Amino acid sequence: MALSVGFIGSGMMASALMDGLLAKGIVTDPAQISCSDVWEPARAAAQKKGFQATASNEEVCAMAKDIIIIAVKPNVVPAALADIAKSASSNAVIISIAAGVTLSTLESHIPDRKVVRVMPNTPCLVGESAGAFALGQNCKDEDRDLVARVFGAVGIFPEVQEYLLDAVTGVSGSGPAYVFLFIEALSDGGVRAGLPRSVATQLAAQTVKGAAEMVLRTGKHPGELKDGVTSPGGTTIAGVEALEKGAFRATVISAVTATTKRSMQLGGKDEAEIRNKYNL
Repeated sequence: MALSVGFIGSGMMASALMDGLLAKGIVTDPAQISCSDVWEPARAAAQKKGFQATASNEEVCAMAKDIIIIAVKPNVVPAALADIAKSASSNAVIISIAAGVTLSTLESHIPDRKVVRVMPNTPCLVGESAGAFALGQNCKDEDRDLVARVFGAVGIFPEVQEYLLDAVTGVSGSGPAYVFLFIEALSDGGVRAGLPRSVATQLAAQTVKGAAEMVLRTGKHPGELKDGVTSPGGTTIAGVEALEKGAFRATVISAVTATTKRSMQLGGKDEAEIRNKYNL
């Protein structure tokens, strides 16, 4: 069945999702995707790809029959919800990808609608997203299947309890930025050791991709796979030692917890709750 999907917001994440839906055949005709944005260049870019672009959120709500995806900054979500509330005749499932905006907040504005929170990441542009979703109180099994179908086509999206979405944001939502930074640093190391930049970056990116595939395909613990590379007294263990001296693991853990905490703050949790209940 051909899906009709609307996006409120046409920024980087929304564009990645739109392209991913087309690339994986979930939406076969770009005209089945509508999107809104206040920025004219964003609308022009969407129109160039064949999407129905407009400055009006209400027009998107009128065009999207199956799914409306809220893809705006958290502070803009209330205005988007107000426009959705005006489209009372629509039965589309409302999916929010806004970081930190809770199901209760969404449902308080549109109490009779089916609402879902999803935390994707930008690699959905290449069909390799990692994220998770949580269903609102009005959703049924068929809505779970719909969300899994749409987002599962562009990556891995398990269902989780809503309170875990902040941690999902910390690991996979912001994770690509950490990985890009690591690839850049690995490439810099190659250049420092004498490799041309293009060669160093290609090797660094492929190394990360290959290592990730080994984790996913073998199901082995990353530590076990690491031990398979580090021979006694060899080159790799010398490099691992250098990473440990630089507090590599602790720094990555701190990045994830900092992002998780910020997501909680955006969701309205107070500092005492974040500290006492979640130990962050």
